[in-house]
Amino acid sequence: MGFESKLKTENIGLLLASIFYVITGIVSFGVLAITSEYRLIHIALIGIISLVTSYGLFRRRRWALWSVFVLFFMNTAFTLSMLYYTMGGDILIDTIMILYLALTWVATIYLAARRKKLEF
Repeated sequence: MGFESKLKTENIGLLLASIFYVITGIVSFGVLAITSEYRLIHIALIGIISLVTSYGLFRRRRWALWSVFVLFFMNTAFTLSMLYYTMGGDILIDTIMILYLALTWVATIYLAARRKKLEF
């Protein structure tokens, strides 16, 4: 019995996208815990929607694609603003933000192309 059959998923791409959004949600809440800044409510919102989206993708809910698009626009705006204000200041943050933006775009494009897999 393979890993895919234990998780009851036939598509490894959906599983990887779900894992990406779980990691995004956990990292968002980790950033909030480390900084303890109450002005970073947008990061909490990204974390909540990421975890909900991950659940929706894992359970193959139809609304998951809509939350992926919401996250796509939120993450793109957040990442581009972070890059604008921190460009050149810290190369590690710049690299992480560019990687995060690229993974967000790849996950969104993949899920949009495979949207029929979300339906039963």
